[in-house]
Amino acid sequence: MTPTENFISHLIELRSRLLRIVVGLLLVFLVLFPFANEIYALLAKPLINQLPSGGQMIATAVTTPFFVPMKVAMMTAFVISLPHTLYQIWAFVAPGLYTQEKKIMLPVLVASSFLFFAGMAFAYFLVFPVVFGFIVGIAPQDVAVMTDIGSYLDFVITLFLAFGIAFEVPVAVVIAVRFGWVSISALQEARSYVVVGAFVLGAIFTPPDIISQFMLAIPMWLLYELGILVAKIIKQKTEPAILPIE
Repeated sequence: MTPTENFISHLIELRSRLLRIVVGLLLVFLVLFPFANEIYALLAKPLINQLPSGGQMIATAVTTPFFVPMKVAMMTAFVISLPHTLYQIWAFVAPGLYTQEKKIMLPVLVASSFLFFAGMAFAYFLVFPVVFGFIVGIAPQDVAVMTDIGSYLDFVITLFLAFGIAFEVPVAVVIAVRFGWVSISALQEARSYVVVGAFVLGAIFTPPDIISQFMLAIPMWLLYELGILVAKIIKQKTEPAILPIE
């Protein structure tokens, strides 16, 4: 096969994989769309639970009641179809990888999906009640907290992404060590900088209360330490044993 034919075959394969990703996403979206309002109600529950009895959310634009639930359904479809998307990416790049690279990349994709979902679950079940409790609690007396549904969606998506990406820290650490981009000793020496950086990110991506900042920064630091530990274990298993000289 000539270089041109090889290049064209790769483009055809790429188009096929992208088409499968889009079709998978659309199919999940079509299944979820009839339940878009119920999905949004579930997403809004952490805030609604913190509002006084009778508290509610509002829509400040004419089309918001339609487009916001649809956006929620699309985002949910993206999350649910993420394993399928990652598999299609894996299937495209796998033929060009060495055997050792294949052995590590597949577990990395699985771990990445699991950790991203774990980060979102951590945000929803643990962080949101604290954040919204703080926001509602500091509202001036006689001021009704009535959040726009579009603004609320943008806010929770930001937190979902922040915690989902933060939970990917162990994967990033393992990949960096496995491919020789950084040594374990260098990661250990950079620990203090990582802690400071985690708190800076916590201050940027969470509301201005110290509890929610800690709830992002502390897991990032602990996951960094977990990544170092896993990288050590993998390195010990992959390095050839040194036999004593007789």
